[in-house]
Amino acid sequence: MNEQDVRVVIVDDHRIVLDGLALLLDSVDGIDVVGETTSGEQAIVLAIELTPDVILMDIEMPGIGGVEATRQITAAHPDIAVVMLTMYGEDEFVFAALRAGARGYLLKGAQQEDVVRTIGAVARGDAVFGPDIARRVLRTFTDPRPASGPFPQLTDREREILALLANGWPNSRIARHLVLSTKTVANNVSTILTKLQAPDRAAAIVQARRAGLGEP
Repeated sequence: MNEQDVRVVIVDDHRIVLDGLALLLDSVDGIDVVGETTSGEQAIVLAIELTPDVILMDIEMPGIGGVEATRQITAAHPDIAVVMLTMYGEDEFVFAALRAGARGYLLKGAQQEDVVRTIGAVARGDAVFGPDIARRVLRTFTDPRPASGPFPQLTDREREILALLANGWPNSRIARHLVLSTKTVANNVSTILTKLQAPDRAAAIVQARRAGLGEP
């Protein structure tokens, strides 16, 4: 191992994906795979024990998922660059990952050279997103479509959830009401906070009530 090698930990609950990524990256000059795990809980432990430069992180895993693991890791170790490598490209996952502190977001269909290039870039302090992800992130904040109501930057579903937040409902009640999983609601709430540039749930509720959302 060269002192300049980028030290990488890989996190994915699918062993075949984990092994494939490890095999790929081990063959690349300048990258040293120092750890592998199939769980978010263990990813947090490895971040503490190994202090890698980059963590490749899956999103959907049993127990602590990739977004929560990323939040805990980046809060404790802001120098560790987390790159989400996932099959989920929906806005709710992208914005949840961004709020958690991820510096990169790639879909699992990305080319191998894109994965390698992204690892190098985030290790240097850059933020990298796949082309489709980047286009949708930019569109969210620059779309000039006229508003059809308050908060035009939100999707209909996000506006619906924001209105229920303004009622003071917890995520569990919102999930039951909309027939969604609690995790999906939590991801949507994270996206809403990002789009409203609200520092926390309470600030988003204040904005929503000022706009007339929620029960009187």
